Amino acid sequence: MMEYAVECKNLTHYYGTRLVFENMNFNVRRGSIFGLLGKNGTGKTTTINILNGFLSPTGGQCLVFGEDSRNLSPATKARMGFLIEGHIQYSFMNIRQIEKFYSCFFPKWNKEPYYELMAKLEVTENQKLSTMSCGQRSQVALGLILAQDPDLMVLDDYSMGLDAGYRRLFLDYLTEYAHGEGKTIFITSHIIQDLEAFMDDCVIIDYRSVLVTMSLKQFRAEFKRYSFDVTNPALKLVKDGVVKNFELIRTHASIYSFNPLPEVEHYLNAHGVEFSGLHEVPMSLEDAFIGITGKY
Repeated sequence: MMEYAVECKNLTHYYGTRLVFENMNFNVRRGSIFGLLGKNGTGKTTTINILNGFLSPTGGQCLVFGEDSRNLSPATKARMGFLIEGHIQYSFMNIRQIEKFYSCFFPKWNKEPYYELMAKLEVTENQKLSTMSCGQRSQVALGLILAQDPDLMVLDDYSMGLDAGYRRLFLDYLTEYAHGEGKTIFITSHIIQDLEAFMDDCVIIDYRSVLVTMSLKQFRAEFKRYSFDVTNPALKLVKDGVVKNFELIRTHASIYSFNPLPEVEHYLNAHGVEFSGLHEVPMSLEDAFIGITGKY
């Protein structure tokens, strides 16, 4: 059995003359929950479209279960479930009708997870989707994908329109699906705070480049924020091997880095920075995401 469900090798894409990303590399382990994270406009949906075979990359290659995404076989496509941004469904149908409709297209259809989730939403089988909230409709979409029993579930910005409760329900079901059934989940998002206890591995992308490719545990352990005071309010530090991001508000500065504190201290001394009170500041995953990508 192959180790990876998805392999992206030197993936490059342009829209006309505009570069979206260049030489992007990552692997998605089978049975893992993988997050492709980045701000809006950094190429997350483009990557999803390439993975699904909807778009041919300008360069490089994307493999899904060992097949090139440009020529996915019907058998491989049948192993993939895709939740598009916005949770689009046929709103004139009711809960029972849409389940029956979808079941005709998927040979491994298992309706039990779908109706189990609908019971948690406390909706009746005759309730039309048009009368449901955005959060409820998203759960209908999730239930329909779970019923497909795909080996790889691809979710593009799952969180759109969901309040905190529905996002938690969504992620709880996905976690059970992945770990309980040995499935693979590929998820994109710019909403980070919910994913801290959810993802196994991640890639964080910026405009035209990859910033981080590692396990979430490693990223949380190694990426640090250091704060200190300076005497020069015009201080500027450029991004390099030590400084991944730098912020200065009046005389209070922060450096984001993968280097330990003694090396950051040595860096500041070597660059002639007059500082005091250098210390590490604990970060949430959202803090770390903003630290690596920047606020603007």
